[in-house]
Amino acid sequence: MHTLHAHITRSLAAREAQHLRRHLHTLDRSSATTISVAGQSLLSMASNNYLGLANHPDVVHAAQQALLEWGVGAGASRLISGSSTCHHRLETALAQFKRMEASLVFSSGYMTNVGMIPALIDRHGLILADRLCHASLLDGCRLAKTPLRVFHHNDMDHLRRLLAKYTAKRPVLVVTEGVFSMDGDLAPLPELLELVAQYDATLYLDDAHGTGVMGPHGRGTLEHYQADRGNASTWAQDALVQMGTLSKAIGVSGGYIVGSRNLIEYALNAARSFVYSTALPPALAAAAYTALSLLEMEPARRARLWANREYLFAELTALGFHLPPTQSPILPIVVHTPEQAIRLAQELFKRGIFAPAIRPPTVPKHQCRLRLTVTADHTSEQLQYVVQALKDAGEALRLL
Repeated sequence: MHTLHAHITRSLAAREAQHLRRHLHTLDRSSATTISVAGQSLLSMASNNYLGLANHPDVVHAAQQALLEWGVGAGASRLISGSSTCHHRLETALAQFKRMEASLVFSSGYMTNVGMIPALIDRHGLILADRLCHASLLDGCRLAKTPLRVFHHNDMDHLRRLLAKYTAKRPVLVVTEGVFSMDGDLAPLPELLELVAQYDATLYLDDAHGTGVMGPHGRGTLEHYQADRGNASTWAQDALVQMGTLSKAIGVSGGYIVGSRNLIEYALNAARSFVYSTALPPALAAAAYTALSLLEMEPARRARLWANREYLFAELTALGFHLPPTQSPILPIVVHTPEQAIRLAQELFKRGIFAPAIRPPTVPKHQCRLRLTVTADHTSEQLQYVVQALKDAGEALRLL
């Protein structure tokens, strides 16, 4: 057997034995709250389409109209011939929404992180990253080819010690998420902002799951903490780099950076994943622009999202399921082993609910889970059914 083929075969067998082998779920169709798999209709509890905008008729219509005008693809990178009026209109709207000077749209959130982080710091600097950062952030840190130190999750004392030790010697980039994608908890942004200011460092904030969800107007985790008011807003233009995605609450696809005009001019020259990638299709940029407009014009969507979140969180904790300290519509049910997570997901599937198991390396060992995500479009009846199904499945597996 060829060496590479043998390695692949052994690796797949090992993953299978540890209940860590992954498989694709092919959907026949999907809506805001339901999907169809192999002809079976399922209630979806695994989508990041928090506000239901991916299926909004106005968003779909905007994409259709742009398809007719621009075609399917952008044709080239933004710096060649792929930068359309759709992109520029979206970037203007994103900057205004985030109350920053400018923004830059990338083809995906992953590409944003792996392009921006290496562009922001060179081998003479240092990156300090939260232990639970998303894979795209950690990959961006590794691509930077600069020393990387990981601080304990949301541990500001540990971060302070690292900053005190290193900042006198080199530039430092602190990397975190606003809303952590697997636990649903928040970064302590006020303390982070104070620390990076004190030690003349820069904060890189991935707010993929905060944008559209957190804050009185849905502007994100920074607004949630009211850190974008007064002096903090002025300071943030220079010392804070905010990243977000168009694929969660906005319901489309793509990633973006917001910040000062200097930062954006630098990014379009230095971020390799922007310079050398074909642009986001104009139709997606047009759809995202419309979705962002709806997000601002229809605050009732966010109100429904949070009402649904509060109901489901209260019911799950009352049943006795173990949830991390989530403060978002991400509600993880931790069951420890991969086998338990798979069995619980299977029990829910039998009951018509889609909530795949999350296992290492996505989460640490003994932190396997079902990661439930609630949306604005889930009805009371649907959520009541989810609670009863989880009660029945948890009792059947002796998890309750």
